[in-house]
Amino acid sequence: MNRQTRLQALSAFLKSQRAKILPQAAGLPAGTRRRTPGLRREEVAQLAGVSTTWYTWLEQGRDIKVSASVLDCIAAALQLTVDERKYLFALALETGPGASARLKEEQPQINASLRRILQELRFCPTIISDRRCQIVGWNPAASHVFLDFEQIAPEERNMIRLLFTRKEFRRLAVNWVHFVRGFLAIFRAYYGQYVEDEWYEQFLEEMRGVHPDFDGLWRQSEVSSAPEVVIEFRHAKAGKMLFHLTSLQVQGNADLRCSIYTPDPESPTEYKLKKLMDSQ
Repeated sequence: MNRQTRLQALSAFLKSQRAKILPQAAGLPAGTRRRTPGLRREEVAQLAGVSTTWYTWLEQGRDIKVSASVLDCIAAALQLTVDERKYLFALALETGPGASARLKEEQPQINASLRRILQELRFCPTIISDRRCQIVGWNPAASHVFLDFEQIAPEERNMIRLLFTRKEFRRLAVNWVHFVRGFLAIFRAYYGQYVEDEWYEQFLEEMRGVHPDFDGLWRQSEVSSAPEVVIEFRHAKAGKMLFHLTSLQVQGNADLRCSIYTPDPESPTEYKLKKLMDSQ
């Protein structure tokens, strides 16, 4: 991501976060003449202890000097989560790994121990993806619940792309938008971490051009390195299934993520999954 693109991303993020905060939640009077939702720029500046002009320039994406201490104040004023704060710092201070620390372009290799884990999680659909949300590993349970990833060309096995292009995913998730937002939040966390990798901007441009509903969801600017959510699926053969999604970082040279869908213990999901797998 070049400098101008990074500053534009910072601008969009600050605007979206400011719009999410009600004045009352920030200890400010609601007022009666607000043209836009959320806080005004001058209110954020007041809460952060900076000048309105300086904050306006920051939100406009101007190339100005920024310090970590001031960013701490901005993060507090905007009530950012830990992941959102990391994203802010990455964009404002360009604190990504840098060119020397970038991962190699070839597909990361899954070692024997990780393959064993995939095998042991027999009735927990599990997907392993890289920092670009490219799917590099999965277990049979994932193929039964989602789709047969083996039938998809390796270069097309991107989770974000598949969510928008494959009708199987749109039919599967009861709340497809909620399902997609979780993955986009993870993707944005990577996007901020690897600020120098131009692949992300190219991918985002592709998604905006091909999928009209992508941009609106992306503009919500949600950030999460590991969301834990309960997801309801309506499987074509198994019917209603409830899973708890747990997302884990895999330690090592490759920046891999292990997404585990654990059947809800209070539902017949595991029984349905076993029956589904036994019948095929």
